[in-house]
Amino acid sequence: MNYEKDMQIDESALDIEWLEQPSLMMKYARNSASAKMDLDKAKEALDLVKAELDKHIRINPSKFDIEKITEGAITAAILQHARYKKASEVVIQAQFENNIAQGAVKAFDARKDALENLVRLHGQQYFAGPKMPRDLEWERAERQKHVDAGVASKMTRRTK
Repeated sequence: MNYEKDMQIDESALDIEWLEQPSLMMKYARNSASAKMDLDKAKEALDLVKAELDKHIRINPSKFDIEKITEGAITAAILQHARYKKASEVVIQAQFENNIAQGAVKAFDARKDALENLVRLHGQQYFAGPKMPRDLEWERAERQKHVDAGVASKMTRRTK
């Protein structure tokens, strides 16, 4: 997945961007759900490692250099065990991936808002090219010439 590329908006093709927005949003929502599922599985695996180590420590405390079984001693032994550390690292990485995926979904929601605002600006002709400034004096003089010519022609008709 390329978050940065998918987030970009082509202002000259807003219709295409709007057509792609729902599928992109769904793609990243699925990715977020998948990342959340991976995080849940990693947490479950960590809990399982913790439970298994707790059981092994209670059965054979001397193997873990524990002289007296206390909850603190068991917890300390679990936290120091390589299996627990490895499972904990998997949870940390899964949490990171989940956070990134959730951020992407929020970013695509913001992208939708940006598209709405760009369409609004487009409707207000914000993206229209520059206009030539109008010379109001020239326009007024031209209009006055037509008015004067019309008045002159009516005056000559009346005098005849």
